[in-house]
Amino acid sequence: MSEFNNLKLDNQLCFALYSATNAITRLYRELLKDYDLTYPQYLVLLVLWQQDGVPVKTLSERLKLDTGTLSPLIKRLEKNGFIVRKRSEVDERMVHVHLTQHAKAIEPAVANIQHQVACHTNLNNHDFFELLNRLNKLAEDLVDRDRLKIAS
Repeated sequence: MSEFNNLKLDNQLCFALYSATNAITRLYRELLKDYDLTYPQYLVLLVLWQQDGVPVKTLSERLKLDTGTLSPLIKRLEKNGFIVRKRSEVDERMVHVHLTQHAKAIEPAVANIQHQVACHTNLNNHDFFELLNRLNKLAEDLVDRDRLKIAS
């Protein structure tokens, strides 16, 4: 039995985040299955619904995914009729990702999924957005820490 209280599983921030992430991802998976979308594919569509026709590099940066992870997602979304890829006319090395009419048409229905997930958290609006802001700040601080570490 460990004498260190900080080594208890229930005192681990990483485990609490991991458990919450898994629970929310399972809920999204259940709600997205009717649209033949996985949670990572849904994230790609979220970016494109905000700004259609972005370069793959922008998607990668926005979703914090490397191209090796993002490429199969894009290929599957294209195969399933959600997106099309087009080479830039200005720079043929650059590929832009565009929504199809099908993806645009399902946006209102899929938008409701986030509301359903928010309801399942049992958080009121204030607590929901406070938690969201704190998690975003935590992620930002940890990324900044990594940048400082790399720079030194």
